[in-house]
Amino acid sequence: MTKTSVLFVCLGNICRSPVAEGVFRAKLAEYGLEHDFEVDSAGTAAWHSGNPPDSRMIKTAANRGIDISRLRARQVTMDDFHQFDFILAMDYENLNNLQEIDPGIGKALLGLYLEYAQDYQDKEVPDPYYGGDEGFHTVINMVEDAAEGLIKSLQNQPVK
Repeated sequence: MTKTSVLFVCLGNICRSPVAEGVFRAKLAEYGLEHDFEVDSAGTAAWHSGNPPDSRMIKTAANRGIDISRLRARQVTMDDFHQFDFILAMDYENLNNLQEIDPGIGKALLGLYLEYAQDYQDKEVPDPYYGGDEGFHTVINMVEDAAEGLIKSLQNQPVK
């Protein structure tokens, strides 16, 4: 069976996209689907490449039982457009950045992650980097909701 592959993308790959990866992995494990998916995260910028996620996001995720401390930031590459079925941006700015570098010959479907959210009308996951702790809690709530929606969507819609 072919694995469905999902790449989560934000700007620096230290807050939103690594927690989206961690939450999605946890939800897949909860449903016994972890072996059916390939999951990763990246940033459109390389500022933090090689660094762990923001310590505040690591703490927020850990408080929910999700360990993202081993993840390391990386920048999106051209290979990602060929490797992943879905590349899901956290906001319009990063979606636009992805569309600008998309070679147009890969298999990846680009979109916004919150399109899969069930309880949030917003389409953008706000960047909590410059805010307080509440922003990190808001982000994790949003990506948990979107993770549930994405799993439900993919169970009804196999990748071609």
